[in-house]
Amino acid sequence: MTHATQTTWQLSGFGDEIDPDPAVQASVLLALGASHIEVRSAWGTNVSELAPSQVADLKEILDAKGLKVSAVASPIGKVDVSLPVEHELERLRQIISAAKGLDTEYVRIFSFYRGEDQGAEDIREDVLARMRALADLAEESGVVLLHENEKDIYGDTPQRVLDIMESVNSPALRVAWDNANFVQVGVKPYTDGYAMLRPYLEYFQVKDALSTTGEVVPAGEGDGELDATIAALKADGYSGFASLEPHLASAHELGGFSGPVAFGRAARAFAALAAKNGVELA
Repeated sequence: MTHATQTTWQLSGFGDEIDPDPAVQASVLLALGASHIEVRSAWGTNVSELAPSQVADLKEILDAKGLKVSAVASPIGKVDVSLPVEHELERLRQIISAAKGLDTEYVRIFSFYRGEDQGAEDIREDVLARMRALADLAEESGVVLLHENEKDIYGDTPQRVLDIMESVNSPALRVAWDNANFVQVGVKPYTDGYAMLRPYLEYFQVKDALSTTGEVVPAGEGDGELDATIAALKADGYSGFASLEPHLASAHELGGFSGPVAFGRAARAFAALAAKNGVELA
């Protein structure tokens, strides 16, 4: 009798969706079976603005809990493309320093907003120039940028994410895959985007959404084709991070928020889908 090989993914999550206090974030994530945390903000301060002493304090708290950092969820590229390239390079330098202080090689980024009177094509060259500059800095610094397909940025459809990956063509720029965000721009994530982006897919953000309203829901309860995506990732031998970003309560200025109870619901929904597909979470 042959046994299917066991696949294990490292479970992580956006700690600041649980509570502003990193100690509470860590305790809840550990209780949900996570080995890692994705750091977007701590004590209500965005990671791009944490002082070196705060980064050190955060690392100490996480070390004491036995939790590692999967990625730094930065706001880089979540600005208008008209800003000078140096604006984001300066912020990225600070974030890379935080990432190194937290002992992670991954930094989540975005690919810029545009003016209301501009189409995606109008900003393409400016976006690519900025993404290339950011990727060059990441390469020099020994970190990997993970582009998240957020709605309304240049790279919000699979085709444009592919355009960024192929055009910049850097080992320091990879895809953070988010099913819910694709749903919110009218894309069927697995059907329309998976095969195209899989060669660049390095990080899995766990989020689902309803195509009718764009509302974010627990994994498997929306139109994000999470089941098919998880099955395909397992079949492809994916063995990286799965990071919970439930967004189940009101969004606030630092990003989505869920609270411990809703976060737990999202974690259990994903764990059930993972188990169904023979994926172990650790």
